[in-house]
Amino acid sequence: MKYALLCLATLATLPAAAHAGRLDDVLATREVRVCIWPDYYGISYRNPKTRQLSGVDIDMAQGLGRDLDVAVRFVDSSFASLIPDIEQNRCDIAMFAIGINPARSEKLRFTRPHLISDIYAITTKSNRRIQRWEDIDKPGMVVAVAKGTLHEPVMRDKLKQATLLVTDTPQGREQEVESGRADVFMTDYPFSRRMLETTDWARLVAPPATYHLTHYAYAMKKGDDAWYERVSRYLERTQQDGSLAAAIKRHKLDPVAER
Repeated sequence: MKYALLCLATLATLPAAAHAGRLDDVLATREVRVCIWPDYYGISYRNPKTRQLSGVDIDMAQGLGRDLDVAVRFVDSSFASLIPDIEQNRCDIAMFAIGINPARSEKLRFTRPHLISDIYAITTKSNRRIQRWEDIDKPGMVVAVAKGTLHEPVMRDKLKQATLLVTDTPQGREQEVESGRADVFMTDYPFSRRMLETTDWARLVAPPATYHLTHYAYAMKKGDDAWYERVSRYLERTQQDGSLAAAIKRHKLDPVAER
């Protein structure tokens, strides 16, 4: 009897890694839950008319499901809610080209990067005050960024004379610029393509040289080596067999592919 109680006590003190982890859960439920931001053009974009998802990370998530032989369930997320969505187990992995920065790296575990992008500005065709990149950081200029995006801390650090406006949503930054309340909003290469291809008012302002490069990868909860290694093996195979490169090319993201 004492021996049995001792064994039970020992089991209770074993680390979480010794119990069923994320990979076991995915295989048991036969479903992998993938967090996405459904407004990310070329990455994880939900067409507002057809409601169909498309993008390089949608393709990669579906490939992960096939590799695991499980169904894929997409869970709407955002950059603002990314960390709590992962930490509170609303999804098993986030696959929407998540920029790696120190604040996120403290909370999340990232896979090997597959994309890399600089920062770009979007203004209106009618804005005559912004003609080139050097016009942005001047007194009286208003620069919009979305809360929770990597652009928020970067621009907070880099802007010296312009006013930084942080909007609660990515749509908010667009509305501020289109209305004229802000001069530009900051974004990356994939989202800049959306603005140029789907609006009639947007104009791109690109930096003349490298401004701030960010590596993009997938993110998951820390502390589960088995799940991380399983996902990493899948990604390594997609790099070796060319399917990752094909997906990037299919969605016209060749210029920001990680080399």
